[in-house]
Amino acid sequence: MKTTIRHSLVCLLALLNGPTAPEPQTASSTDAFVLVPISSPSRHHRAAVPRLRNANGTSGNWAGYAAADTLAAPMSGAVSDVKGTWTVPSVSATDSDNTYSSIWVGIDGYSDGTVEQAGTEQDVTPDGAVYYAGFEMYPKFGYRIVSFPVEPGDVIFAEVHYRGNNRFDLSIRNMTRNVSFNTTQRSKAKRQSAEWIVEAPYSRGTLPLADFGTVKLTDYSATLLGHTGSISDSFWQNDTITMAERDGPVKAEPSPLSPGGASFSVTWQHE
Repeated sequence: MKTTIRHSLVCLLALLNGPTAPEPQTASSTDAFVLVPISSPSRHHRAAVPRLRNANGTSGNWAGYAAADTLAAPMSGAVSDVKGTWTVPSVSATDSDNTYSSIWVGIDGYSDGTVEQAGTEQDVTPDGAVYYAGFEMYPKFGYRIVSFPVEPGDVIFAEVHYRGNNRFDLSIRNMTRNVSFNTTQRSKAKRQSAEWIVEAPYSRGTLPLADFGTVKLTDYSATLLGHTGSISDSFWQNDTITMAERDGPVKAEPSPLSPGGASFSVTWQHE
């Protein structure tokens, strides 16, 4: 049974400091979770576009893969579904006191200014590592799903599905602990691309990337123009995205796709 969380969220927003975050529309879940807007210094108000491009073809904040019918000129309205599974990595301290990382699947962001995404966050603070699940309809605030369990070693499944009439279903399931969350959100997004990404969150600049070692991402697929396939499906084009500082070191490197194109890994190299 779906439980409306609108009343709980309004109460929490009144307690938050800083700018008031917009209330999610038609937000609901299979369990009575509460949503809390993710505010600074974590990931919201990135730059004017979600993916920060470098002149050499790398990204300042993304590592992973994207797919579109044509990378050079993606068609609007093409993508209707993206999904995948990963094992939550354990993050460890590096030189900075606070480091951050997120893993997500999503629609848009490769070539346009929105992202509809669901995934997990793995951060390191002076008090230790912090893990949680969340979703975001960028450029709106992202939301942390309070009480949704996320621990290193947990297997997470996430999916973003376009159901029509500007509505998106975002789902996250902790398969290890058999806990699920889903929400329906509205956006007039272009639906030009599908992504499977490890991200360095952004707040007034790209934040230091948490050392997650190597994360394995599996069973990845998308649906474009009614066709469902893996990342490497010949029905569309895919792009390998390496995270690197501008004119600096590589921060995270994706592996080649597995045979069949449904799996890959991302390895941390630099914060």
